Amino acid sequence: MSGLRTVALALFVTSFGATAGVAAPPGYFDLAPGVTLTSGESWSDGVKTYRLYGVQSCLRSTTYTNAAGQIADCGEASLAMFAAYIKDTKPVCAPVIVLGEITYVMCYSSVRGEQLDLGTLLVSSGFAFAALDKDGLPYSANYAVAEQTAREEKRGLWQFSDVQHPAIALAIEAGKPAGSFQQ
Repeated sequence: MSGLRTVALALFVTSFGATAGVAAPPGYFDLAPGVTLTSGESWSDGVKTYRLYGVQSCLRSTTYTNAAGQIADCGEASLAMFAAYIKDTKPVCAPVIVLGEITYVMCYSSVRGEQLDLGTLLVSSGFAFAALDKDGLPYSANYAVAEQTAREEKRGLWQFSDVQHPAIALAIEAGKPAGSFQQ
């Protein structure tokens, strides 16, 4: 391997190879257990409120009927999966944009030695959705594709026939057509 390639690889591993016990790279911060989760895609560290950019979790108090025929809270299911990913994959996040009191972030998680986008993990597992803009378009095309695949393969919450996409619930609550709301 040439010297330049070795240096480039070392910089890549140093920048993105976060493991337990290693501080987040400059510009990033650890999303560690102990924060207050406010939904299946947002949290507070006591000072700031953060939200995964382009991700929408199930809304609390919206329901689905589980395989045992019991009514369950969809938002709680999203939140539980988010908590599990935080605990198990030790995400590292970087701010994308600050809007009002909320800092939107992108995070990557360490899974079997690979760094994977936390939003993609949540959406592709079927426990979160691609957030839509005021025109009903996804903020992230990648998340929209992951959501469609999860839905087709009945992953996570999509396995339950009465799961309602949060965009529909938000639009109904706002009294507007689906897709005519802001994240």
